[in-house]
Amino acid sequence: MTNYAVGERIINLRDSVAKGEHRRVRVDYVPHVLDICNKLGLDWPRRASKLTAMMCETETPVILPGERLVFTRTIPAVPMYYSPEQWKQKFEGRSMHESGIISNICADWGMLLREGLARRKDVINARYIGEGGEKLKILSETVTEAVDAVLSLAGRYRKKAEEIGELEIAKTMAAVPYGPAHSFREAIQSLKFVHSALWMSGHYHVGLGRFDQYMWPYALADVESGALTWSGVADYVAEFFVSLNKDSDLYPGVQQGDNGQSLMIGGVDRDGKTSVNKLSYIVLDVTRAIRFIDPKINLRITPDTPRDLLFKAAELTKIGLGFPQYSNDSVVIPGLANMGYELEDARDYSVAACWEFLIPGRGMDVVNIGAVSFPYAADFALREAFKAESPKGETFSRIMEICRKNIERQVDKLVEAKKNILLPPAPLYSALMTDQLETRGDISEGGKYNNLGIHGSGSANAADALAAARKFVFDEASVKPARLLYALDSNFAQDDELLLMLRENAPKTGNNEDAADNILRELFDYFAEACEKYKPVNERWQRARPGSGSAMYYVWLARGRKGMLEPVVGATADGRRKGDFFSSSLAPSQGVKVTGPFSILQSFSKIDYARVCNGGPITLELSDTVFRSEDSIGKVADLVALFGRLGCQQMQLNTLSVEELTDAKRHPEKHRNLVVRVWGWSGYFCELSEEYQDHIIKRHMLAV
Repeated sequence: MTNYAVGERIINLRDSVAKGEHRRVRVDYVPHVLDICNKLGLDWPRRASKLTAMMCETETPVILPGERLVFTRTIPAVPMYYSPEQWKQKFEGRSMHESGIISNICADWGMLLREGLARRKDVINARYIGEGGEKLKILSETVTEAVDAVLSLAGRYRKKAEEIGELEIAKTMAAVPYGPAHSFREAIQSLKFVHSALWMSGHYHVGLGRFDQYMWPYALADVESGALTWSGVADYVAEFFVSLNKDSDLYPGVQQGDNGQSLMIGGVDRDGKTSVNKLSYIVLDVTRAIRFIDPKINLRITPDTPRDLLFKAAELTKIGLGFPQYSNDSVVIPGLANMGYELEDARDYSVAACWEFLIPGRGMDVVNIGAVSFPYAADFALREAFKAESPKGETFSRIMEICRKNIERQVDKLVEAKKNILLPPAPLYSALMTDQLETRGDISEGGKYNNLGIHGSGSANAADALAAARKFVFDEASVKPARLLYALDSNFAQDDELLLMLRENAPKTGNNEDAADNILRELFDYFAEACEKYKPVNERWQRARPGSGSAMYYVWLARGRKGMLEPVVGATADGRRKGDFFSSSLAPSQGVKVTGPFSILQSFSKIDYARVCNGGPITLELSDTVFRSEDSIGKVADLVALFGRLGCQQMQLNTLSVEELTDAKRHPEKHRNLVVRVWGWSGYFCELSEEYQDHIIKRHMLAV
């Protein structure tokens, strides 16, 4: 099994980025985009293209020592082209998704590499000449302005390279992103440059899609022609990965690292054939060598995924970056097809910023419009049923029915609040989407797939709470409803005995116990049923897409956040105290004693993922002592294979050392480069808010 190392040049570039030396070229200047737009009286689409144009115009080409791939931001701020008051007016009567800017989608990078940017401009200009109309005129003008600005900046980089004698860089920049790539170097430079231009245009969570698929033809051709060796290919991949960490401190997110630079490898191709190649291996080796938080690596697995690839993935897991995250083609593809995605497109899936599934170039899904709080549904149902002195006449099935109705009501509230989302024009991004200019228009008007994703948060806590109530109140009749409700209201302040019973003696998700697991599946069935009513949501949105992830909601639903539709949940009947976080995505509730990782996979394999396909990983925390030997690393690889065979959908493995994390909190200056998985992204531990640090330290530890 070949291991691709990185050379001294890459190490020097990595160290330079880690020290932030590239930030010296940044200038304290904000382009006067708003003033120009207001002065010219520009409409919304033209303001969007003017932003791209002015950001590109004010950039100063910089080529740093040792670089072969170029682009470094010199203008840190991306200004708005509307004032806050104007922006608010644009969305009057409509919903805004996050900041309002189009984000969390993925371009058709393969199309960019095959065609080049100039071809995309020609496509819309030819269509406008042939069809006419005001909409096409605006689209033609705005795409042309945005594309020309990017190409002009590329031209200035070419001139800069010529001035300093970097003739290979100049040659590359003369070819791309203007035209199609003809070498691996040109392809990865084109990707780097245009990916950066999207960030400069105000977009964020800009996905990288199936890297080992769209880059493969260029790597293979160069190696076969003798232009590159595989080590040379790895060198370019390494530099590209280093470069993704260069300007990432400028990117918005909940915390630094939450920037959506996610990359997918492996899986099957659009014809259903295994598509693993040498680039798949190189990506894992290079990520392990560099040890940066970007890009976020995802690996699609199939029954045919080579074991040595899984072994490499386990070696990457060992170092604690939280990479790769795994997706199971055998489950994801049928789920997406069941949700209305064409089979070829479903086979071509990647992930959005964290784990939500999308189709690069074709998906305009808004994958996170909010979360259903399963703990709130469970708590509401128990309180509604037990508000009398005794459960006389009540049945557990009625509690589940109340819970079902509450979940349905939560889904309805979310869809009602977000079904009129307004997306702003995005000329440059529109030029990078499959057939967008040819058959549709600006992506603000929709793509091939337009679904609304909803997270299902705190599922294990909710299932455990309901299972405990059924056991102690109904099956054993050992706990009166009034006692349970009083304990919840008082945060178990005067009932340590009941707290211990709920924590230690009740069925728990993660132990392969049907008493809890069947409730878990039923909760997700309720969720799916509530979402399936929306086919379509309205004339703009096709479906509501349920998922098993939690994103930041495992914190927000427990401690509150402005704008949340559901109330904060206090103490819960699974033995969780008020203020404690819920489990993140699919994971046992915090503090639950589980048999081991196999039982966790068995529990979560019972969910009907054909109906729940917005993504959301099973999250396992592994002690760093798991990786003692090559044999133990192989066992982790076998665990991944078992995850696939059991029919689970998605999984992330996080390697933690409680001792190191605790020391890092006390002495952050000693652990500046310590990386941890937060939820669907990884970040530097010492830069996280204290609440996230504490949650990570408290996560359940397992030994394989």
